[in-house]
Amino acid sequence: MSSKQTNLLQGTLDLLILKSLNTGELHGLGISRRIDQMTQGTFVVKPGSLFPALHRMEEAGWLNATWGDSENNRRAKFYRLTRAGKAQLTVETEQWNTIALAMANALNATT
Repeated sequence: MSSKQTNLLQGTLDLLILKSLNTGELHGLGISRRIDQMTQGTFVVKPGSLFPALHRMEEAGWLNATWGDSENNRRAKFYRLTRAGKAQLTVETEQWNTIALAMANALNATT
């Protein structure tokens, strides 16, 4: 692990997956690459974490998935946000912004 990489905080993986799919459908490796890109290499999501989360989010109704061919002509499952997934992205973004602001205030407190 490079010095730039860090472990995902509890609850952030769902938000990162939802955000990565906000611009369109991706397969699992594409989601992982998009998260790496969005976080500038800070978070690297391994398949052992990614695929159980995708399955759970699909069961929750936040994602739809269809089988197709990847850019390497390999069979892959492509995920896209549902209406419920877009709503969940909004909820989780608002929650994370509240948490981030509270943490920034706590870290900047002088007493």
